[in-house]
Amino acid sequence: MITSTMKNACDTLITNAKGVVIPEIGIIQTNILIENGKIKSLQRSIDNIQASTIISANDKYVLPGVIDPHVHYGVYRPIEEAAQTESASACIGGVTTMMRILRMTGSYTDIEKQLSASRGNHYVDYSIHASILHRSQIQDIPYLAEKIGINSFKVYMNLGGELNHIYVDLEPGSDEPLYSEVNVNDELLSSIIMSAKINNSLTMVHAEDPLMCAEYMRAIKNKQENLPILETWSRCRPALSEIRSITKAASFARQFNSELYFVHIGSARALETILQQRTRGGGKNSLYIETCPHYLTHSTDFDSILGKVVPPIRSKSDLYHLWSALRDGQIDTIGTDHVASRLSMKVGKGDIWSALAGFPGLATMIPVLLSNGVNKHRISLERVAEVTSYNTSKIFGLYPRKGTIQPGSDADLIIVDLALKKRVSPQLLKSYSDYTIYDGWELKGWPVLTMVRGIVVMENGEVEKRSLGHGEFISRPTNCHK
Repeated sequence: MITSTMKNACDTLITNAKGVVIPEIGIIQTNILIENGKIKSLQRSIDNIQASTIISANDKYVLPGVIDPHVHYGVYRPIEEAAQTESASACIGGVTTMMRILRMTGSYTDIEKQLSASRGNHYVDYSIHASILHRSQIQDIPYLAEKIGINSFKVYMNLGGELNHIYVDLEPGSDEPLYSEVNVNDELLSSIIMSAKINNSLTMVHAEDPLMCAEYMRAIKNKQENLPILETWSRCRPALSEIRSITKAASFARQFNSELYFVHIGSARALETILQQRTRGGGKNSLYIETCPHYLTHSTDFDSILGKVVPPIRSKSDLYHLWSALRDGQIDTIGTDHVASRLSMKVGKGDIWSALAGFPGLATMIPVLLSNGVNKHRISLERVAEVTSYNTSKIFGLYPRKGTIQPGSDADLIIVDLALKKRVSPQLLKSYSDYTIYDGWELKGWPVLTMVRGIVVMENGEVEKRSLGHGEFISRPTNCHK
């Protein structure tokens, strides 16, 4: 017989929250009981509760831990080193699950090397998307889906012709950069989408047309116009290139009745194209839209090669359009497209052509959304929880284990202080990267506590070093994909 005392006993009690943000329910007044890394119950009263540890939220909000669906690490440093620094940065930003975009040139049957090197080196939980770069890797999709628990596969439509070079992930234990030549033609694209569908998996699409981009690059280089750096880069990779690729991928998705997840959508025209394609079949639940924080904060007016990214940062008009789409529910998720590189690597020879694309963003997603979103009344806290956790968990087969605050779910939680102001610096963010596009920005609204499966991994801006290795690989077998 279970006594009332046992029912009210727990490892950890979180109390005194101003509100607990529960997706699809709202902001409620409750206390959170945690037992064995799981949420045991939600109770309004704490009378007779026995807890080994009591955490006071001090009249701040509690949200589900952030799931970042789009993270690159292990590309410029071996994974066993990159996992430590980048998961520490994740802790600072309230990210409790980071989803790595893995790029391998050979067979994914060798993935155990990457998995083994990852173990014991994360502060937070992690999962993996596999990039399909070559036709031979399509045969690995069933193995990854059934044996490893990877049910999402990325295709790079931006690679082909002259623009066919990409860095792939380093071999564990090696600092030797690895490249691959990738040419994504229609046959490869359709085969990936079809195979993912057969294996009850999701195809993630980087939608740009490389032939069009190469043509525009040549023309702009020949003109030698004296344009701002990021305006030049945006013109080299026009939104029309995205539109062409989105339309093509969506047509294959309809043919195979497949689901697509469009990564890093940053232009109004690309967004509108996906919305139009939704009306042609399948609706919102077949074509998902991800945007990134940098498309919500930076425009081509940011005249620095540090802002080089693909697809490019666009105009202020695009920026405002994305905020509206985010508020109105047209955008499903936010991923950072985080890339951990050093400034000396990033800048190349000091010009837009040689600079590396991408920059760090793991730790600043939530502060950006709180500072520029919630505190400026653009979006609600409930919407933040939806696009940074709940929707992501549903799309990628992590729900209800993650992405919500309910009995039985992992105790992945963050406490945020909407009034806390911090000036951003690379040192504050604790990434391997020694630069950030938010350097010097004062952001209002920060996580003050990050908890992963009941263990506090960050408190008041300090990472709990003893929790290194607490992060686990989260398998997502195909039967858990929605």
